[in-house]
Amino acid sequence: MNKQLLSLLGTIALLSVSCSEIPVSADAPHYIAIEKRADLHTWFRYSPTRPIVISGHRGGMISGYPENCIESFEKTLTMMPSFFEIDPRLTRDSVIVLMHDATIDRTTNGSGRVADYTLAELQQFRLRDRDGNLTEFRIPTLEEAIRWSQGKTILNLDIKDVPLEFMSEFINRLAPANVMYTVRNAKQARLLLDRDPDAMFSAWCKNLSEYRAYQEAEIPASQMMAYVGTMMLADQQPLYDSLHRQGVMCMISVAPTHDRRAAEAQKRGGYELELGSGCDVIETDYPYLFLGLNTERR
Repeated sequence: MNKQLLSLLGTIALLSVSCSEIPVSADAPHYIAIEKRADLHTWFRYSPTRPIVISGHRGGMISGYPENCIESFEKTLTMMPSFFEIDPRLTRDSVIVLMHDATIDRTTNGSGRVADYTLAELQQFRLRDRDGNLTEFRIPTLEEAIRWSQGKTILNLDIKDVPLEFMSEFINRLAPANVMYTVRNAKQARLLLDRDPDAMFSAWCKNLSEYRAYQEAEIPASQMMAYVGTMMLADQQPLYDSLHRQGVMCMISVAPTHDRRAAEAQKRGGYELELGSGCDVIETDYPYLFLGLNTERR
């Protein structure tokens, strides 16, 4: 079967699949095929029978592959389907690059603030992996990441120092179907939605009061995934039930918790606890450590 036919079959599968399944391309690696915004909205619809989705925090990390690095995203996708939370920042010449910290000290062989360098100046530095080892990889621009990601995965923008209006104008110009925004409150979501009515959000929503604020701002539930915190809490079950009734998936992040355990076995033991907690998406620095774990609903 030729690649064009395989690609067509992958697209048909995405458009026809139920929300209880994770649509991926028929081609290897494990690509997620998002062709238009409606596909993105559908991909994030909650279903009680859908396996738990694993998201790469800062793009995911493995030895030799740095955070916020296109080569690292690609490496993860050779092992499993995933979408990636990444961190846009502005250079001195107003180019959006991927960098979590305000400075490049921790993640490159350079030092100083991202905002004090031009893109050309940043390209002289190489990225370090999580263990501090220097790689041959360079700091990517957001535009490079978006162009690479087409037909492969979903990018979740955890915007750092980029003004929302500037970011919205940039995204609207490129018009990618597979990009969503992390927002920390309903006001941010409303600002972006006014500029892009089809925008998709990873919305901080840790209690019913915050959820009501999104509803009052008329943020469509069909365009939300809810980040509910580092774990599912028994006293917040009414929130989770309300979100699920509206078709909204609940995401937790283990980056500040189990990801910080010393040994991989300890990390995986912590992940096992969260897989049975009722969450729909788990964001982690180490997606590959979920290989072999049971992500089916329990």
